[in-house]
Amino acid sequence: MKRLVLIFIWVFISLILFSTPLLALGSYENGIAAFERGDYETALREFKFLVERKDSRGEYSLGLMYDLGVGVPTDFEEAVKWYQLSANQGNADAQNNLATMYAEGEGIERDAHKAAKLYESAAQQGNFDALNNLGTMYLRGVGVARDYVRAYMWFHLGEMKGDRAAKRNREFVETRMAPEEIIRSNKLVGEWMRRYVGL
Repeated sequence: MKRLVLIFIWVFISLILFSTPLLALGSYENGIAAFERGDYETALREFKFLVERKDSRGEYSLGLMYDLGVGVPTDFEEAVKWYQLSANQGNADAQNNLATMYAEGEGIERDAHKAAKLYESAAQQGNFDALNNLGTMYLRGVGVARDYVRAYMWFHLGEMKGDRAAKRNREFVETRMAPEEIIRSNKLVGEWMRRYVGL
C-alpha cells in the first residue's frame, strides 16, 4: 500500500512538472493565434499568463502590443520595458525591437551605440531584421564606425536569409567598395557562418 501511494505521488508530481511547459507552450500558441485573428483581448491575457512565468516570448509579445498599440494604447516606454526583460533572456526578436527603440529614441533616450550592440546580439542569433539593420548602421556610421566591409557582410548575410532589402543594400554598398574590400567582406561572411551557423 505504501508503495502504491509513493507511485501515485511520483506520477502526480511528474504530471505537474512535465505539463507546465506544455501549458505555457499552448498559451503562447493560443496568444499568437488570437493576435493573428484580431482577438487582442485573448492575446493579451495569454501573453500576460506567460509574463507571470517570466517567459521571454510573452514579454516580447506584450512589448510588441504596446509598441504597435494593438489591443492596448500605444506606449513606447511600456514596450521598452517588456522588450528589455525579454532581451535580457536572449530573445533575438526583442533585442532587435529594443535596438530600434534605442535607434529611434522611442520610449527611451536615443543611444545608437546600444542599438548597434543589440542589433549585433540579435544578428548573431540569425534574426532576419537585425542583419539588415546592423548593416545599415555600418553603412551610415551610426552607433559604430562607418565600415563598408562590415556593412556588406551584414547585408550579404541578410540576403542569404532571403531579405530583399538587404540584397539591395548589399548591391548599393558594393558600388562603393574596392574589389579587395569585397573579398575581405566575403571572408568575414564565411567566418561568421562557421562560427554562428556551423558551416
